[in-house]
Amino acid sequence: MGQQTIIKLVDGNLMPQLGLGVWQASNEQVINAIHTALEVGYRSIDTAAIYHNEKGVGKALQESNIPREEIFITTKLWNDRHQDAQVALQESLDRLKLDYVDLFLIHWPVPQQDKYVETWKQFIELKESGLVHSIGVCNFHIEHLQKLISETGVAPVINQIELHPLMQQRQLHSWNATHHITTESWSPLSRGGKGVFDHPIIENLAVKYEKTPAQIVIRWHLDSGMIAIPKSVTPHRIKENFAVFDFKLEKEDLATIARLDIGKRLGPNPDTYNLTVLNLG
Repeated sequence: MGQQTIIKLVDGNLMPQLGLGVWQASNEQVINAIHTALEVGYRSIDTAAIYHNEKGVGKALQESNIPREEIFITTKLWNDRHQDAQVALQESLDRLKLDYVDLFLIHWPVPQQDKYVETWKQFIELKESGLVHSIGVCNFHIEHLQKLISETGVAPVINQIELHPLMQQRQLHSWNATHHITTESWSPLSRGGKGVFDHPIIENLAVKYEKTPAQIVIRWHLDSGMIAIPKSVTPHRIKENFAVFDFKLEKEDLATIARLDIGKRLGPNPDTYNLTVLNLG
């Protein structure tokens, strides 16, 4: 099958390039999904306080016989907790039944409140305390990132953003790379692949490489240097999504997939997103 690839973050910590996303999964679904994922070879799980399934993640980890240090756990700070990040993190750790998380992310910048720089300062302290090994952000535009860096001198190691063939965010991905920020893709399969899996470009590549459309899209993320966290609770899809380490896309095929980019955002724009909408990845 090939071996999972590892990304070295700018702070020196190592992160698997392919992880399991658990957005919209119940605690019970999460337990079963994580057991399957760990058996297949996944070693990275991405959750968030707002997903309301951290308890399920924690239970699955407790039931696993894989050493804690071999599993990379990400969780996120929700928008209404920007002022008390340390308390919110401890609540997440309690639900996860962990002493630390590998990666803690600001879920959204909520620029209307203009508090994310102060929140980031709390994150820097949390990293220094050892409760978090790496710190990053989600859904930050270039101007948000510039403000963080200019006012604190500390750049996020990760910027997790909506990124898939229909919304490739090449300018932001390039800016992240220039500033040693790793881009992580949420909704990497464009929420079930609508408009992607059945596109002739992807269908033809699936035939060429003898892979499924989902595997072609995941490989595109990996070959483009991004971390991907496809979400699934279905055992055969969890296994299918991981079976991508025995091939790579040729450069001309990566260029061909670039033609699918139509700037189609499936989630909200971080500039206009507000606290009242809760059902987001």
